[in-house]
Amino acid sequence: MPHVLITHEVEDYPAWKKVFDKAAGIRKEAGERSYQVLRYENESNKIVHFSAWTSLDNARAFFESPQLVQIRQEAGVKAPEFVYLEEIEAGHL
Repeated sequence: MPHVLITHEVEDYPAWKKVFDKAAGIRKEAGERSYQVLRYENESNKIVHFSAWTSLDNARAFFESPQLVQIRQEAGVKAPEFVYLEEIEAGHL
């Protein structure tokens, strides 16, 4: 399954989270299937968003869309970095 790893700093986590939650429907419609939100241990406004997608093409189209650029601005996102990944193995120990 394709995945996307996004790291970015936000101005204010609670404000970012409200916008993130509000966008759940458009994320699902675009092809996001699951996600995890993580925070840096000692930097509460540094966020990692790790998500599974139907395809990397769908993920790129969504994350690079003008609509999402506007949403990121509203959410106070600073300099996001995107890594598009193809899963080659998974397991549970």
